Amino acid sequence: MKVLHKSKWADLLAVASFFALFLTFGTASADALQKEAQSLFKPIPAKAPAIKGNPATPEKVELGKMLFFEPRISKSGFISCNSCHNVGMGGVDYQPTSTGHGWKQGPRNAPTVLNSVFNVAQFWDGRAKDLAEQAKGPVQAGVEMNNTPANVVITLKSMPEYVDLFKKSFPGEKDPVTFDNMAKAIEVFEATLITPDSKFDQYLKGNTKALTKVESEGLKLFIDNGCAGCHSGVNVGGDDYYTMGVVERPADSIMKGDKGRFAVTNAKADEFSFKSPTLRNIELTGPYFHSGSVYSLKEAISIMNVAQLGSKLSTTDIEKVEAFLKTLTGKQPKVVYPILPAPTDLTLKPALD
Repeated sequence: MKVLHKSKWADLLAVASFFALFLTFGTASADALQKEAQSLFKPIPAKAPAIKGNPATPEKVELGKMLFFEPRISKSGFISCNSCHNVGMGGVDYQPTSTGHGWKQGPRNAPTVLNSVFNVAQFWDGRAKDLAEQAKGPVQAGVEMNNTPANVVITLKSMPEYVDLFKKSFPGEKDPVTFDNMAKAIEVFEATLITPDSKFDQYLKGNTKALTKVESEGLKLFIDNGCAGCHSGVNVGGDDYYTMGVVERPADSIMKGDKGRFAVTNAKADEFSFKSPTLRNIELTGPYFHSGSVYSLKEAISIMNVAQLGSKLSTTDIEKVEAFLKTLTGKQPKVVYPILPAPTDLTLKPALD
């Protein structure tokens, strides 16, 4: 048997020590990245969160679902909440800006309804404090449903099945079929539209193998480049307002002259400020930005790096960030389309004017 020379043994031990050190360093680095991610982000919970002042019951959730899909709360009898926030398409409508009453175009891109319960407020400018308040806006907006609260109530009261459902959902109220209660019912249903158990959620819960090497590198780039400064928390965004174009204002084709939250507060500091959108399910929710002017996720990443961070990522790095962002796609809610009540002679007829 051949005996290895002492120096050969030393060489082999040195190589083995190097690889052991390399593997230890790699594991420590991976652990550090996961801990940093866990400090910045939180997983989507498995169950819908409770809404303060608006407790959910099975009857109210079911009523809210019916109202969400109900086109007769619009003046035309054609547009429902789901028209612009399609739960089968990532909670959006794949339009730059939504098409409303009389084929009018809305001024801004429709944000996803999925996980919207976790937002600090609703709409791009945060003008609605919660989902109930948000639900009232499109119904009355001339470029959306173009209806009135009074006509909505007349329509709902004209159908006995709705009257019965409102009584069950709001027990003890003398006249439960109201515009406010319509909004509350829609709110509790929309709160159920959450997308838990994404690859990233699994990673945040401790599974280090949930992300691939490329996805992990994309996460590191996302954090190190400062993206998490505006997109963090449970919704990876949606928790505050930020100026669009901190370093460089994006092109007019993206901004569209929209001054964002300034229209709500009239404060100079809020010019071109918008609520940061959630990046949950981002691969499903294009086109991007308040103007809906960009359909490519890679292009959106590139634009934001220049506009907000003053950096220009390489094509490879953009692909890594995109790979990470796609890990934010969770289990989509399975919603059975409801059978809506039959109209009666008292139900208001569609009006297209």
